[in-house]
Amino acid sequence: MIILTGAAGFIGSCLLHDLNKRGLEDIIIVDEAEYSKNCPNLKNKKFSQFIEKNAFLELVKQNKLRDDIEVIFHIGACSSTTLSDRNYFLANNLEYSKTLAQFSAKRNIRFIYASSAATYGDGSLGFSDDNNTAHKLKPLNFYGESKHLFDLWVIDKGLDKSMAGLKYFNVFGPNEYHKGDMMSLVCKSFDRVVKEKKMRLFKSYNPKFKDGEQKRDFIYCLDAVRATLFFWDNPKVSGIYNIGTGKARSWNDLANALFAALGMPPTIEYFEMPLNLRDKYQYFTQADTAKLKKSGFDCKFFSLEESIADYVKYLKNKSYL
Repeated sequence: MIILTGAAGFIGSCLLHDLNKRGLEDIIIVDEAEYSKNCPNLKNKKFSQFIEKNAFLELVKQNKLRDDIEVIFHIGACSSTTLSDRNYFLANNLEYSKTLAQFSAKRNIRFIYASSAATYGDGSLGFSDDNNTAHKLKPLNFYGESKHLFDLWVIDKGLDKSMAGLKYFNVFGPNEYHKGDMMSLVCKSFDRVVKEKKMRLFKSYNPKFKDGEQKRDFIYCLDAVRATLFFWDNPKVSGIYNIGTGKARSWNDLANALFAALGMPPTIEYFEMPLNLRDKYQYFTQADTAKLKKSGFDCKFFSLEESIADYVKYLKNKSYL
């Protein structure tokens, strides 16, 4: 039996899709109660039970779950980078994760959890997923801090020797339509690009980067899920790993790839970044994938252009994976 938290969310639902493709259906999925009915991300997905996330936490605390759990994929979390309630992040992302990790350790259950590239802060200390670097990192927001504190807890408890923590970089792809402001720029901009034939990008406030040349490590959801499943297929591979392509691309590259996929000439408009984001903005992210490659994962990722061309097929009618 498999447990998957955050199953109605973006990466979680894509992971559920691939588990079903493997013929796996004895899966307890965990998420917010509102997603228990009529959730597009769960349509046509197969699972044995839906449990609301707080009810699930109580079952864990009371040790009332089945004895045949093979793996817990802990993907669920609040991922807002603008929410200002630090206590909520600490309870929902940190303490919740600790409880699940301790439960898994006691029962000797494989535990694979979602961390984030947000733990790297402004990137001034680089993007190495080496444990020796972890304690030096300074995230820029409460979301990044909550993920970072859990990573540190896992390391300090020695649980990284049996668990897998995955620092997802900029994941995008089908099933993210519900995320509002947290959708990828491709998803957020698609309708406007089709209608107005132009794309808007933030201006740069860093002299080292021209407008639109701020860079991210964009990774397609299909690759992120494939990497996630690698850590279940290879239970001896443990630790905290970057999940990114290792190749930073600019927002201009992303915009040009979207226009190309739509068969349009590129027209990009640069606009002012909100003041509340300017001191929390990451101008460059690029996963150091040396550790991931050493683990045995092949690291053959879709290019940005290939990813966006495939994604556009879904965006045209808002279809789901």
